[in-house]
Amino acid sequence: MPPTLIENELFGREKGAYTGALTRQVGRFELANGSTILLDEISELSSELQTKLLRVLQEGEFERLGSPQTIKADIRVIAATNQNLAELVRSGKFREDLYYRLNVFPIKVPPLRDRPKDIPILVTAFLNEFSLKMGKHIGKISMRTMDSLTRYSWPGNIRELRNVIERAVIISNTNVLSVELPDVSGRLDNGRTTLDASMIQHITHVLEMTNGVVKGPHGAAKILGLKASTLYTKMKRLGIRARDNKSVTPRAERQKTIVTS
Repeated sequence: MPPTLIENELFGREKGAYTGALTRQVGRFELANGSTILLDEISELSSELQTKLLRVLQEGEFERLGSPQTIKADIRVIAATNQNLAELVRSGKFREDLYYRLNVFPIKVPPLRDRPKDIPILVTAFLNEFSLKMGKHIGKISMRTMDSLTRYSWPGNIRELRNVIERAVIISNTNVLSVELPDVSGRLDNGRTTLDASMIQHITHVLEMTNGVVKGPHGAAKILGLKASTLYTKMKRLGIRARDNKSVTPRAERQKTIVTS
């Protein structure tokens, strides 16, 4: 948001403080008096607002926009960021005094790629959440799918994982979850995907949908519009085995786990 809107949101405003301010608005700091406020992406705060935030942290006071009256507030502030604030201080993009005022009790949360053991638990939690929400009965995840989810780097962390699982549940028409990851292996230096890599991804996806079944009216060959013998030949050339997509209930699904984000 523009700095003016952020200031309005945090500190509040008086009626007539600026054009369009038709009513008085109580700010978040005033609402949080006696409790806790979370400031996400603190590194994006403008230098002007960094100064005003420092005053709130040091003195516990501020003014609404358009008002000379000082408001006192007793607030615990939790600030979050995915940036390295120490580096931003060295580059002059973040106030040093504000950094040290915020850095009283730092908690570092490793990215999802550094804690792959958490992925099955999170996948199970999101799968249960979206299955219930959408009225679907999806209780299984193939070992191949779980392995792919665990090996993926997740640049968008838990938000990206949650969105991927939500999309997979939306398009799923079986009780076995099949996931298409945002990125695949086999990319060339110019960013394009090789033909074989695309074929492997597509055939594997269809095999997961059919629980590894190739032949028959509901088999992978039928869905792909190929003869079973033709599909077997392609799979052999690409190194895809017909029966290595056994569906399993992941270990995490048998655990009672509460996950919050």
